[in-house]
Amino acid sequence: MSMLFEPFTLAGIELDNRMVRSATYEKLADVDGFVTEELIVLYRSLAKGGVGLIITGNALVHVSGRSVPQAICIHNDFYIDKLKKLTYAVHKKSGKIVLQLVHGGRQCFPSMLGAEQPLAPSEVYEPTLKMTPRPMTDEEIWGVIEAFGDAARRAMYADFDGIQIHGAHGYLVNNFLSPHTNKRTDYWGGDEERRFHFLEEVFKAIRKEVGDHYPVLIKLNSADFVAGGLAIDESLRIAKRLEDLGLDAIEVSGGIYESELKSARTNIKTVEQEAYFREAASRFKKELNITVIIVGGIRSKAVAEKILKEGDADLISFSRPLIREPDLPNKFKEGKEKADCISCNGCMRFMKLDMVKCTQLGKEGN
Repeated sequence: MSMLFEPFTLAGIELDNRMVRSATYEKLADVDGFVTEELIVLYRSLAKGGVGLIITGNALVHVSGRSVPQAICIHNDFYIDKLKKLTYAVHKKSGKIVLQLVHGGRQCFPSMLGAEQPLAPSEVYEPTLKMTPRPMTDEEIWGVIEAFGDAARRAMYADFDGIQIHGAHGYLVNNFLSPHTNKRTDYWGGDEERRFHFLEEVFKAIRKEVGDHYPVLIKLNSADFVAGGLAIDESLRIAKRLEDLGLDAIEVSGGIYESELKSARTNIKTVEQEAYFREAASRFKKELNITVIIVGGIRSKAVAEKILKEGDADLISFSRPLIREPDLPNKFKEGKEKADCISCNGCMRFMKLDMVKCTQLGKEGN
């Protein structure tokens, strides 16, 4: 029997299969970050499409971390009621849904913050946005930590099945973990143990609000792919510390805005080019006793199946393929062998799009 379609229990969440919709920004919230009917329609289609677990696009925990327009917000109790409508729609289609919590850190588009500089651990120039962030004060750091905890509580009240901390891709949690972006010499930086303090305090704040049994996941860089950045050995030690604290699952990714190797790579045309974080995920799987999720360029059912059968991960995450085909899991079950996504990254040019969508649909030959 295919392992891809086997049920799986993730920290008490009963999944129908081992396929995950990796957190994918949608640009479908309203301008104030409230859930819209269009967003509900998208999530309903994902649930109907057969994916075992949906992880939402990044949900903002604090106004100082707004990195993109029309993202889901959860920094105030006002958002709970409409978020409940989203979870209700997913659960009504027998889906499971986890909310991803994020602060954009040094990768916030300047237009999203008015006249303010992005916040980060240290004053390290960000070349993609051509901005130098402002180092956070101790008071600001504790304020954001509290915001993560409050956001997790709101997610629980809104009936999400769990939360995922966004600890990857150059956003604030990753900024503190990475020696490339954290040059502090106080409690929050200076050596590996102190760089972990911010994430440790975030995790503790979340557990304080949701208790020990609510599912808490993280997306973590296996490596930043920049000189002097986070590398896999340290990333594994971070994961082990989190496991000891009570983390339930880790999604293994990599890369930041300015890195040479990106988290979403283009021109994936052969099976050998797929699953580019597989080697890293395999190391995490060997050294941890919690659920390991792999993301990164997986397009073929056979590749996903092989990863599971060879024990390199427990769950398989898809992002771009589900933008194009929200029902891809059902199609796989019916015999389809490969996603239609051609990895062109047209869907990622979100500033020019009215919403995040496949730009190839309707083109001849696609």
